[in-house]
Amino acid sequence: MATATRFRTLKDMPKEDYLSPGNTLCAGCGGILALRIFHKVLGPKVAWVNAAGCMTVSMSYPLSPLKSNWLYTAFASAPAGAQGVRDALDVLMAKGKLPASEDLKVVVVSGDGAAYDIGLQSTSGAIDRRLDFYYLCYDNEAYGNTGFQMSTSTPYGSSTKTTPATAAYPLGNTARKKDLFEVWRAMKAPYVATLANSHGLDFLRKVERGSEIKGPRLYIAFAACPTGWGFDTRNSVEIEKLAVQTGVWPLKESVNGAVRHTFVPRALIPVSDYLKTQERFNHLFEPSEKTEAIDAIQESVNVYWKEAGAREGFEVKLPGSSSR
Repeated sequence: MATATRFRTLKDMPKEDYLSPGNTLCAGCGGILALRIFHKVLGPKVAWVNAAGCMTVSMSYPLSPLKSNWLYTAFASAPAGAQGVRDALDVLMAKGKLPASEDLKVVVVSGDGAAYDIGLQSTSGAIDRRLDFYYLCYDNEAYGNTGFQMSTSTPYGSSTKTTPATAAYPLGNTARKKDLFEVWRAMKAPYVATLANSHGLDFLRKVERGSEIKGPRLYIAFAACPTGWGFDTRNSVEIEKLAVQTGVWPLKESVNGAVRHTFVPRALIPVSDYLKTQERFNHLFEPSEKTEAIDAIQESVNVYWKEAGAREGFEVKLPGSSSR
């Protein structure tokens, strides 16, 4: 979908920041960086509706790093809270008590625990009602705020507090990551997209495109987590970039059900290069390399890109293969 954009280069990113520095989240948090960039595109008139999670820690009453509005809800009910905020704004404007120029964009912000698991019921209801809202999920692939327990976003082979690598379970988590992108697409959401902080221009343009569409809009932002994943805080953006280059995190969007990949690597880097950067995957390499598990992860990535390429008419060179 080729459309005009105000974001030709990264220099076009808005200079104004609506998120002050010095919040109480972990250094190197990919989630707060995603929120910051998202806010830059939407501008100042935003009402954030937060499901309990890591982002909640950034709001320490009565202090807030935001220059916009924030409503905290229980884990399961952020989309219901967004419905209330959206309805209240619409009623006030209909009664002439709020000028249209003061309308707010309503954005749910949550981690994968609420987006993939606990809040999926209220999300389904909001999509079914065609609620006009944004949903920004910062996906750090676990319940990060409570100690890094497994969620249904946790990838195969990852160690978490509830799926540690042990003699009985040497691979850690053996479940496969839920495909939230396809869950929303199956529910006929008009716009669904994946984001990575490492690919800023793609990020900016997707938020811009979604803003031109009414209804439920989902953004799943890959959120590198130094605390839970185990890596130096300086490397967050580089690890997100590596996730895209290995094909582990595809950048794509769905507009009224039609999917296209917005970044297609010419050749994928082996997934082992990505896995080795994080302590949560150490057990796949030490004390001996678990080749079968690593190959299974690589094969699942290869199959994904083969199928996506066949549908969309592109070809990606896969690790350990020819161009097919």
